[in-house]
Amino acid sequence: AVVAHRSRWCAVCTVVEPTTGWNLSLVVNGIDTQVMSWVLQELKATRAEGEEAWVVLDRAGWHGSPRVAVPEGVRLIFLPPSSPEVQPAERMWPLVHEAVANRYVQDLGEMMEVVAERCRVLQADAETLRRHTLFHWWPTTKESA
Repeated sequence: AVVAHRSRWCAVCTVVEPTTGWNLSLVVNGIDTQVMSWVLQELKATRAEGEEAWVVLDRAGWHGSPRVAVPEGVRLIFLPPSSPEVQPAERMWPLVHEAVANRYVQDLGEMMEVVAERCRVLQADAETLRRHTLFHWWPTTKESA
């Protein structure tokens, strides 16, 4: 079918640790299993030697595909289908969207720059991210509570 592509978009791939607000955000111009593999590799690079990272995910196709290369030391934990709770990072999107809501940008490159800057601001504000992502069911330790 012939279509008129009038919109271009970017995606933000974010990993957040709800008890501390630590996060890693990567702005990309598309999302697929290759990008997911790259995000997991970048996460692995932030961990200390021998430290394991558990990533809670919904069941988006690119999250659980067998084509995703999951590095050693990274474990994917999937939320149940039709779960009433969303993954913690989903609650960050309204905070990211604030940077571009009701704003005109010239092109996709400018949009990605604006979104990346907003992600840097949020990265420096761990307490805001903690308040938005720490669900009542999230496991905590005495140090992080």
